[in-house]
Amino acid sequence: MGGFLRYIAEPGLLGSGPVRTAVLVGTVVAVTSGVVGVLTVIRSQSFAGHSLADIATTGGAGAFLIGVSQFWGFLLAGIAGAALMELIGVQRRRGRDVATGVVLGAALGAAALFLYLGTQTSSTTGASFTILFGSMFEISPDTIPALIASGLLALAVVTVLTRVLLLTALSPEIAAARGVRVRAVGVAYLAALAVAVALSAVVIGAVLSTALLIGPAATSLRVTKRPGLAMAAAALIGTAATWLGILLAYDSYYWTSGGRGLPVSFFVVAVVVLCYLLSYARLPRRGRTLRGRAAPAPENQEAPECSPA
Repeated sequence: MGGFLRYIAEPGLLGSGPVRTAVLVGTVVAVTSGVVGVLTVIRSQSFAGHSLADIATTGGAGAFLIGVSQFWGFLLAGIAGAALMELIGVQRRRGRDVATGVVLGAALGAAALFLYLGTQTSSTTGASFTILFGSMFEISPDTIPALIASGLLALAVVTVLTRVLLLTALSPEIAAARGVRVRAVGVAYLAALAVAVALSAVVIGAVLSTALLIGPAATSLRVTKRPGLAMAAAALIGTAATWLGILLAYDSYYWTSGGRGLPVSFFVVAVVVLCYLLSYARLPRRGRTLRGRAAPAPENQEAPECSPA
């Protein structure tokens, strides 16, 4: 194994403390984002995930302003924004989008104010870049237990509520008729989504966090329509993209004589996008007759949705 690593990694990769921390935290974040992201895509709430990422910017900027860990700012702002979007929105998709847009506008205005005040009152350089684009190699070891616990909690919530979440995605009316508390389920799901966004914001930044949330999930759903398999595939894709991004970012320090590496978030997002593009290069769809001719699809029939079964 060590001999193989010499050909793909620069010396000291596995012995670096920041790299080991990045691998541990990045894996937790990738798995959490992959599982939650599949439900986000199925429920057509990708815009909500993107909005929560922008809202997380407000929390990160506020945390920097008062001198606490940015993760807590990301997390608290995301959960507050998720609850507010669900409580003031209605169950129809258009109403959710309007509520999301209103909360997003207010949050971005507050983020601009906090970032301005933070740069005026602190001599810390690079804080704005870290909030917006992350830095896995600068994660404080003190926050690792909180990051892992938050990821496990989000995974537990979506695991327990997966069937109910799929049912409410197909038909909130049927779910309500069966006694499901649709609004409470929506709030719980958005809280888990806010946790996933906060974790992604820590590793690749608030602006890019939806790439790790939506990209692997969208890729996996192009390969399989079964929610369970899609979640597993999304977790694997996100983990592979994170590990490869860490490797390339570490190696990039040695690509030039200046000793300045490229951001790890850039490599992670690039690998995620590449995986999504490669999903279009699949083999032709099944559904051909024994004579090799394509079977005609019935007219006026919509594509089947994922089943909660």
